[in-house]
Amino acid sequence: MFYNILMALLEIKRYPDKILEQKTTELTDIDAQTQNIIDDMIETMHGAYGIGLAANQVGISQKLCVIDLSLRETNKIPLIVLINPVVVQKDGMVDAEEGCLSIPGYMTSIKRAEKVLVKGLNREGKPIEIEGEGLLARALQHEIDHLEGLLFIDRMSPIRREFFKRRYKKSLKENEDNK
Repeated sequence: MFYNILMALLEIKRYPDKILEQKTTELTDIDAQTQNIIDDMIETMHGAYGIGLAANQVGISQKLCVIDLSLRETNKIPLIVLINPVVVQKDGMVDAEEGCLSIPGYMTSIKRAEKVLVKGLNREGKPIEIEGEGLLARALQHEIDHLEGLLFIDRMSPIRREFFKRRYKKSLKENEDNK
């Protein structure tokens, strides 16, 4: 299989961009264009120092995400490409700090499953299962949420979410005023 040598950084969509709220569609054709998108997403994720990126975060409404924990963990989990992923099992709950490339500079504590089992396809279209715990479980759930049109702020309590939205809108307005 040949992959794109000329990769490009894609624009990461930021909250409140509407594409981030929309459910993505299943990816049915894993062709050369898909391989180029995967390569570009990996390059974009690494360029932004992220550990995960969903396709809708770069304006592509398809069930596709990439995860690479190598910048944060030493456990040698290889780069993960997931097509049409689904969480099929969850165990335990844990509260931990979480951030998002689409909401830069904001971190908050989010409750998620401690362990997950995810099924999907790899970049060659072959079925895969991934068991994750700790940061991998969190990253898998975060990216799959994106593909379902959910942001991590949607996992906050309504009061915390409303407070975040007000503060975020105020910071956006201040940034615009300073230009």
